[in-house]
Amino acid sequence: MSDSDINLPAVRAELTAASDRYEAALVANDVPVLQELFWDSPHVIRFGATENLYGTAEIEAFRKARPAVGLARKTVRRDVVTFGTDTGSVTVEFERTNADGTPQRGRQSQFWRRFPAGWRVVSAHVSAIK
Repeated sequence: MSDSDINLPAVRAELTAASDRYEAALVANDVPVLQELFWDSPHVIRFGATENLYGTAEIEAFRKARPAVGLARKTVRRDVVTFGTDTGSVTVEFERTNADGTPQRGRQSQFWRRFPAGWRVVSAHVSAIK
């Protein structure tokens, strides 16, 4: 792969749109869309602030069980990088307000891959910045 294959404009626009769709579904707690945008595989991984989830079933169970309150957040920075036409990463720094009113910063990193059905998150990690 050469440098000219990194961030091809059309590919980066597609992954940015998929990431936008994910973010909207996340703050709306739209579980079907969130599940759609994660790779449907026993190999998909999501490490959260308090949980390690392996495979589609664990991720879906977590999403269905978590409270649908306090999900709003403001994106402070987002970087989208694509490699060729089918692989990319999205990293996000965000802020949200905790239930007690204190601000909280966090970060999220996602590895995305294009499959026949479209862009899907293969691995994700979310953590708080203390």
